[in-house]
Amino acid sequence: MTQTTERRHGWTAWLAPAFIALLLTACASPQKAPPAQAELPSWNDGPSRTAIVDFVRAVTQPGGPDFVEAEERIAVFDNDGTLWSEQPMYFEVLFALDRVKEMAPAHPEWAKRPPFKAAIEGDKAALAKTGQQGLLKIVGATHTGMTVDDFTQSVTQWAATARHPRFNQPYTSMTFVPMRELLDYLRANGFKTYIVSGGETEFMRPWAQAAYGVPPEQVIGSGFTTTFEMRGDKPVLWRQGKLEFNDDGPGKPVAIQRYIGRRPLLAFGNSDGDLQMLQWTAAGAGKRFAGIVHHTDAQREWAYDRDSSIGRLDRALDEAQRSGWTVVDMKTEWKRIYAFEKP
Repeated sequence: MTQTTERRHGWTAWLAPAFIALLLTACASPQKAPPAQAELPSWNDGPSRTAIVDFVRAVTQPGGPDFVEAEERIAVFDNDGTLWSEQPMYFEVLFALDRVKEMAPAHPEWAKRPPFKAAIEGDKAALAKTGQQGLLKIVGATHTGMTVDDFTQSVTQWAATARHPRFNQPYTSMTFVPMRELLDYLRANGFKTYIVSGGETEFMRPWAQAAYGVPPEQVIGSGFTTTFEMRGDKPVLWRQGKLEFNDDGPGKPVAIQRYIGRRPLLAFGNSDGDLQMLQWTAAGAGKRFAGIVHHTDAQREWAYDRDSSIGRLDRALDEAQRSGWTVVDMKTEWKRIYAFEKP
């Protein structure tokens, strides 16, 4: 990333029936494990759900050969493309483009200055011509030069009002139901769940708990330099126009060590930007789980992998095949993708 901005690239409702199923199973003779459907109801029968359930049972069975104490049960998840959609563009970029239009009246000079002129006018072709540098200028202008509280307020307002261009849904409704079930399932089995994303930390924190049940302190992402300042007689945290950390690719294992201090037991991603996080997780001692969400459903979501400019899945897919990682086929293994889907 450049000095100013840069970014590469992203419910517990089942508890009661699960407890009843477990109780009935314990009373039955001979004993049998509860069906996978009780744990992950939006997952079809298939290799991915089987692998997940078998793994969780193995590491949470006291006295078993693969048992792991609860404090070591760390699960990390990428966000863009893993927990919610990332097409037609990373949602944080769409937020930045919306913010340019909202902030434009206070910056009349933008009306004649690229890339802001293109963003204000919605000229996608002209915006594309400005390339990555143009996009970075937009991100910098909309993410920094303000307090953390002001930025959080802008994100919260956007999440409540903005709508996805294809589905006309709030962006926080574009989360994947099967992955939310997985997060809940892991937490019910003693796992601590973290988001480890290339997205900016303060962009994700305002809505991550409501969307995923992940509290702000368990959200790890890229971040701009933030300083403590006195503005008049008021102390503030000021967001500077300089990237402090890029939580993508090899940065993800570094961030995990820095902010968690334990190697994950389970990791899920969807792109080459998650490769090193998956490798780091899989290389740990004992039983480990590395999973990839493969976008294969062009009708209900999108289908893309090796040739995509967004969420490219190429080297990580090859590594998954070599190493026996779990690759989730979205089209065949998920009964539904979004909560707003019609049955």
